[in-house]
Amino acid sequence: MSLFDGTVGFYRQYRPGIPATVADVLDAAVPDCQPRRLLDVGTGTGLVVEALLGRFDDIIAIDNAPGMLAAAEDALRPQLPADAQLRLQEVTAEEFTPPAGWQAELVTICRAFHWLDQAATLTRLDAQVSPDGAVAIFADNSFWTATNDWKAAIRTVIQDFLGEQRRAGERTFQHHHRPYSEIMRESPFSQVEEHAVSVIRTWTADSILGYLHSTSFAAPQLFGDRLDAFDSAVRATLARYSDADTFTEDNEFLIHIGRRERRDR
Repeated sequence: MSLFDGTVGFYRQYRPGIPATVADVLDAAVPDCQPRRLLDVGTGTGLVVEALLGRFDDIIAIDNAPGMLAAAEDALRPQLPADAQLRLQEVTAEEFTPPAGWQAELVTICRAFHWLDQAATLTRLDAQVSPDGAVAIFADNSFWTATNDWKAAIRTVIQDFLGEQRRAGERTFQHHHRPYSEIMRESPFSQVEEHAVSVIRTWTADSILGYLHSTSFAAPQLFGDRLDAFDSAVRATLARYSDADTFTEDNEFLIHIGRRERRDR
């Protein structure tokens, strides 16, 4: 079972999109030129591309999950400006090679850097980014990172069903704790700036369950014949925290933008 088997429909419908405030930071990170090229790594169902449509006119979005790319195609193609080009490719970041002469002004890696060979990916991107271009690595906090009482209670329910360790498909989640800024400073994109963009979201029990089933740590297949029991347990837990089926979340996108060190010419 792959990390996101069975999650595509939930992912497209329930994963929060990229706010305009985050898109503004990304847009301002690179020069305004023609053509203006975007490479979105680990695009999933295309949420980053969707947020940046109209700001870049030559877009390549890559992912290694064909179901995710099909959902991105269905969502993005009808919205694509007439003068823009979009190519979706089934490939990993570690294996992607752009068309000859093609270099991105901006590379975006959203909610996906932890799945990659990070140093190798950044090294490989050196040949794929234009001289004045940038790499933006960014994410918000998942529900596993409990920042309030109701999210902590949901995490406990997941652990009751699947074990204490965070799952990643059939495995447990293994990840280092080095800051991304530190990793980027060891790469060709060593000039790093950070931006924090706050977001406030309102959830219902339905949207929370939809979000959970879009993740690698609570994908429907992980529960087998206990899926209905899990859903019922989440609903019962949430009911203790709201009589109105309304749950407010304070979250934050942390954006790392890396550029090459400038040298006198």
